[in-house]
Amino acid sequence: MFLSVFDMFKVGIGPSSSHTMGPMVAAARFLETLRTSPFHAHGLRATLYGSLAFTGTGHATDRATILGLAGFEPATYDHAKAESTLAAIHETQIITSPGLGPLRFDPKTDMIFDYGPSLPGHANGMILSARDAQGDVILEETYYSIGGGFVLTAAEQAQAEAAKPKADCPFPFESAAQMLGMARASGLSIAQMKMKNELCFRSEAEIRSGIARLWEVMNACIDRGMAGEGILPGGLKVRRRARGIHEALMAERGLNMTAPHTINDWMSLYAMAVNEENAAGGQVVTAPTNGAAGVLPATIRYYLDHVPGASVAKVGDFLLTAAAIGGLCKHNASISGAECGCQAEVGSAAAMAAAGLCAVLGGTPEQVENAAEIALEHHLGMTCDPVKGLVQVPCIERNGLGAIKAVSAASLALRGDGIHLVSLDACIETMRQTGHDMHEKYKETSLGGLAVNVPNC
Repeated sequence: MFLSVFDMFKVGIGPSSSHTMGPMVAAARFLETLRTSPFHAHGLRATLYGSLAFTGTGHATDRATILGLAGFEPATYDHAKAESTLAAIHETQIITSPGLGPLRFDPKTDMIFDYGPSLPGHANGMILSARDAQGDVILEETYYSIGGGFVLTAAEQAQAEAAKPKADCPFPFESAAQMLGMARASGLSIAQMKMKNELCFRSEAEIRSGIARLWEVMNACIDRGMAGEGILPGGLKVRRRARGIHEALMAERGLNMTAPHTINDWMSLYAMAVNEENAAGGQVVTAPTNGAAGVLPATIRYYLDHVPGASVAKVGDFLLTAAAIGGLCKHNASISGAECGCQAEVGSAAAMAAAGLCAVLGGTPEQVENAAEIALEHHLGMTCDPVKGLVQVPCIERNGLGAIKAVSAASLALRGDGIHLVSLDACIETMRQTGHDMHEKYKETSLGGLAVNVPNC
C-alpha cells in the first residue's frame, strides 16, 4: 500500500474535505470527462445523496458543487472570484465552464438534495449529469467522496473493493505490525521508510519543498485564526474565540499566577484557530480531513513554540510519520465521518499527531506506534453529530481536545519502552467495526446526538 504524504495532506478550503472539497473535485473531474466526450451538452444537473444531502447546506456542498462545475478547484480557490461567479450563476441560471461554453444550470432545480437511501458505494454519494437541448441525459457519472478530499467514481470504487493493488515501493507496509517489522529489519525510522517510498514518485527536493509548503499553509492558518474576529457563517451565530483566548494567554505570560495546565489552553487555541478558519471557508490543509484539520497543526505549533530544543527542521519527519499512520487508518478502516463517525476524523488525526510528536521527540518506532494507539483508543466510538450540519459545534473545540490527547499520548508512550497490550492494528480494526455498527444518525447526517439536542438557532 502506498498513500503519499501529499495525498494525506492537501491544501484546500473549508468547511469540509468530504462535503466541500470532494464535491468540488468530483465536479472538476466531470468537466474533464465531458470535454473529451462526443456529446454537445446544453445543461448540467447535480444530485446529492446520503450524508452529502443531509448536511450539504451546512457544509456548503451545493455551493462547492456549483463552483466545481464552473471550473473552480480547491488547491487554487479564489474566494472573491468564487463569490462573483456564484452570484452570476444564481442570476442568469447559466454556468460557463472552461472549454465547454455556457450551460444551463438553475440552482433551484438542478441542485437536488435526495434524502432517500444512500447510494450503494458510500454514504457520501453524488450523481452529475449533462443534458441535451431537450433535457435528456447524454452523460452521467456517479462519484463518492470517501473522506479527506479523496474522490472515486462508482467504477473506481468497485475496483477498489475488489482488489487493492500493492504499490511498487521499498516499504509497502499495510499494517502497523508490518511497519514495525520493516523498521526493525532495516534499522530505519518510520519517517525514513516513508521518505524512501516517496522517493519512488518524486525527487527529494520536490518532497522537501512540498512538505515545507504544507507546514507554511498550516501555520499561516493558525495565525489567521488567532487574528480573526466576528461571527461564523451558517446561522448558529457561533462567535470566533481564538483571538480573545490568544490575547488573554499573551497577557498572562510570565506571571507567577499562571497555572501549569494553561499549556492545554495554548494547544486548544492553535487547533481552534484552524477550525474557526475552516468553518469560515478559509484555506486549510486536510489532516487527514478538514473537520479534523486543527489537531495536527496545533501539535506541531505546540512542539515548536513550547518544547525546549524543538527545531522546524524536524517538521518533515513529523509529517512523514503522521502520514504513515494516517495511511494505515485509511487503508484498514476509514478517515470519513460519514463512514465511521468522528473517531475516524479527530481520532485518526490525534493518532497521527501523537505519532509525529513522539517521533520528533526521539521515540523509537515501537514508541511511535504506541503513541498512535493510545490517542486513537481514547477516541473510539466518538460520533459525528454536527449541530445544523455545520463544522462548528462540537467540531471546533473537539479539535482542541484532540490535540491535548495527542500530546498526552506521545508523552505516555515516551515514558514506556513500546511494549503494550493493545496494538495499533487492533485499535484500527476496532474503529472499523465500531463504525460499521454505528447507527447512521451518528455519522455526519445531523440526525442524532448534539445535532438534535441543541437548538439550531
